[in-house]
Amino acid sequence: MRLSTLIASLFAVQILAFPFEACKGDKGRKPDGSRSGSCGNKPGGVGGGGGGAGGGGGRRNASHPTNGSTPMNGQHRNVLYVTNWSIYGAGYNPDNIPIDKITHVLYAFADILPNGTVVSSDPWADTGKSFGKDKVSEPGNNAYGLVKQLYMKKMANRQLKVIMSIGGYNWSPKFAPVIANEKLRANFVASSVKMVADFGLDGLDVDYEYPNTTETSANTVKLLSELRTGLDQYSAKYANGYHFTLGFAAPAGPQNYAKLDFKGMDKSLDFWSLMAFDFAGSWENTTGHQSNVFTSKKTPLSTRASIDKAVKDYTKAGIPARKINLGMPLYGRAFSNTKGMGQSYRGLPNGTLAQAGIFVYKDLPRPGSRVVWDNVVKATYSYDNRTQQLVSYDDLKSALYKQEYIKKKKLGGAMFWEASGDKMGDESIVRNMADWMGKLDRSKNLISYPVSKYDNIRNNMKGRNATSNTAKPTGPK
Repeated sequence: MRLSTLIASLFAVQILAFPFEACKGDKGRKPDGSRSGSCGNKPGGVGGGGGGAGGGGGRRNASHPTNGSTPMNGQHRNVLYVTNWSIYGAGYNPDNIPIDKITHVLYAFADILPNGTVVSSDPWADTGKSFGKDKVSEPGNNAYGLVKQLYMKKMANRQLKVIMSIGGYNWSPKFAPVIANEKLRANFVASSVKMVADFGLDGLDVDYEYPNTTETSANTVKLLSELRTGLDQYSAKYANGYHFTLGFAAPAGPQNYAKLDFKGMDKSLDFWSLMAFDFAGSWENTTGHQSNVFTSKKTPLSTRASIDKAVKDYTKAGIPARKINLGMPLYGRAFSNTKGMGQSYRGLPNGTLAQAGIFVYKDLPRPGSRVVWDNVVKATYSYDNRTQQLVSYDDLKSALYKQEYIKKKKLGGAMFWEASGDKMGDESIVRNMADWMGKLDRSKNLISYPVSKYDNIRNNMKGRNATSNTAKPTGPK
C-alpha cells in the first residue's frame, strides 16, 4: 500500500485504542544511570548515551521552511520539553509553562507498537485528565488532558508550536525493527501524521537513541524522508500548505553520532535538538561536568565530552548552525563521598522524587553547598565540604554563557529538558534565556484541524467542547 493511500485510509476510519502502560515511576535505566523524569524516559546526552534522533513527493525544501522552524534574521528558537508524566510525581501544572517565553513545546513521549503504529503512551494524561474548568461529561468525543491544554494555549499564543516527540531512550529499541521494514515504517508514518491531525499539533520530533550502525542510520534517513512526505501530503490536503516541523533529538557524544548520515537526515529536518547534557553520571568512575562547553586539560576526567566539540562536528558535517538547538538540563547530576571535580566518588545521593543522583534545578543548590564556577570549561557545580556531595548543573551563570555561545556560533536557539525542573520567576533559566537571546521566532502555529477525531479540536474549542463540525480545511489561521 502506498504511503499516501495508507494515510488517507487512517482518516477514513478511526484507529483502534491500543494498550498502554501508565506511568508508574522509572520505567528502566539508561546505561548512563538514571532519568530526570519520574517516568524515566528522557532523551539522553552522552554518558553511556547521547540521544539521537529523505525527501519526498513534492515536499518543500526542509532547509528553507516557510513556517517558523528555522529562524532567520536573528530570530531564535526557545524549545521546551514537557512530559506527560510530570503531572504525577512532580505535580506539574501546564499553566506553569512559560508560554510567552518559548517558541516550541516538545511533548514527550509517544510510544511505538511492534507493528509500527505510534500511539499515546498515557491516554489518561494525554486526553483523559480534566484540568480546571473541563467538563468531561459534555457530549461528544472530546480531547481533555494535556493535549487540550496545549491546544488552548496555542489558540491564545499564536507563536507557540506544539510538537509530539516520539520514542525517548527507553522506547528507542523499538525503532530498529520498525524502520527496517517498509510496511511497518509506513504504519509509523501514517499513525504519526494522524496523531498530529487528531491532537492539533505542529509537527513531530524523533527521539531515537541511537542509530549507531550503518543499517539503522540508513533506515533513519528513510523514516525521516517518509515522515516529511507524510506531513506535506496531509498539509496539502487539509492545512493549506502549512509547513509542519520535523525535528530530531541529536546526540552530543561522538560515539553516538559517529554513524549518523548527517546530510541524508538533514534534507528532511527543520532542526536538530542537541542533547548537550549527561556528559557525566553514575556510569563513570569519577565525578564530572554534565554539560560543559569546553574541556579541561588540567582535569580531563571531569570533561569526557564537550558542547563545543559536538557543535563543531555537526557543522563540519554540513549541518547549518541555525538548525541546531543547544540543549540544556534543568536538573543536576549528583555524586556522594567525593573530594571534588574529576575525583572518585562512592554512591549517589537520594535526589528529587527519590531519584538516585538527580536533583532538579529548582532544588539546587543544596543547602550547605557552595557554588563553584569553572571559568575554563564554562560550567557550574556545587560542593558541600561537610557531606562531600557534588552536583553538576546549569544555573543562571552557565546559562548566560551558553546564550553568548549560541549567538557567537550563530546557532538556532536553545532547548531544555524538561519543564517541571525549572525555577519560577526571576530565577527561571527558560525565561531568562528568552530575554537574553532577544528576538524569538514569532511564526504562527496552526489551529485548524478539520479531520481531528476530537470534536473540540476539530471545532477550535468553540463552546469549549463543541460537537458540530464547523471547521473547514482552510489551513493555518
